Amino acid sequence: MAGRKARKPADGSYSTVWRNVSKIILRPAIRMMMRLDWRGQENLPADGPVILAANHLSYMDIFAVALFADSAGRYPVFLAKSPLFNIPVIGTIIGRLGQLPVYRGQTDAALVLKQAADLAARNNACVIFYPEATVTRDPEQWPMVAKTGVARLALERDIPVVPIAHWGAQRILPYGTFVPKFLPRKTVQVAAGPAVDLSEFASQPLTNAVLRAATDKIMTQIAALVGELRGQTPPAVFYHPAVARRKLRQELRALQEAGKPDGAGTAPDDASPAADGTAADDTAAVTAAP
Repeated sequence: MAGRKARKPADGSYSTVWRNVSKIILRPAIRMMMRLDWRGQENLPADGPVILAANHLSYMDIFAVALFADSAGRYPVFLAKSPLFNIPVIGTIIGRLGQLPVYRGQTDAALVLKQAADLAARNNACVIFYPEATVTRDPEQWPMVAKTGVARLALERDIPVVPIAHWGAQRILPYGTFVPKFLPRKTVQVAAGPAVDLSEFASQPLTNAVLRAATDKIMTQIAALVGELRGQTPPAVFYHPAVARRKLRQELRALQEAGKPDGAGTAPDDASPAADGTAADDTAAVTAAP
C-alpha cells in the first residue's frame, strides 16, 4: 500500500523491552503449568552463540526448555518459518523477541541452515533446536534417529552444542492429544550436559557421512541424559520410523505366507512392482533424510 512503511526483514535483532515484557508474562505462566526440577545449567555458556539440542516428547516441553534456558541467563530463541514474520501482530512479536527466520522457500536446505547459523552467530543467540524435527515416534519415548540439521548448524559457524534432556512434559500433553492435563501439577525434569566435542569434524567437508556421524554423537549424549532422568539405559540403536515400518511389513508378509495352504505361494517379490516400489520409497527416505 502506498505510503505504508515497509516491514524490516527479520534478522535476529531484538528489543530488550519486548523481551523483558515476555519474561514478566511467561515466567509465572510456565511455572503454573508445571513443576520444574533441573540441573546442569552451569553447562550453558554465559554469552556467545550456543545451540541447545533437546529431545522432543510433547509440545509442552518447549516451555520447560525455554524457562530452563531463561533461568540460566540465556533468552531462548527458536527457528521459525520466514512467512510467520509477515503475519500482522505475530510477525511483529516474534521479530521484536529476536526469533530467527528460516527461509524455507529456497531449494538448497544447506544454504537455509547456513543463513540461520550466520544469524545465530551474529546475534549471540541461544538457539533451542530439536534434532528429531518432530516428537519422537519411539514406542518407549527414547530419542529417535535425528535429522542432520543440528550438526550443520553447529559446524557451519563453530557454534557449541549443549545436549538437553527432559522427562515429564508428555504427561501434561501426550503426543496426539490437544487438551493439556495441568491438574494435578506434574513435574518436568530437565538436565543439561557439557557441550558436545565436535572438534574431530571441524576441519572436514560437510558431507552426509560427516554430518551423520556428528549428529549421532550429539544424539547419543542426549539419550544418555534422558536415561539418567529415567533411571534406565537407552537403546544401543536409535529408533527409525521408516525402518520400523518396513520391518513390520516384512513380518506381516511372513505371517500371511505361513497361513497359506501348501502350494498356494505368492508370486516372487520381483514380480510385484507395488511391493518393490514401497520398499524402494522407504529406502530412499532413509538415504535422503537430511
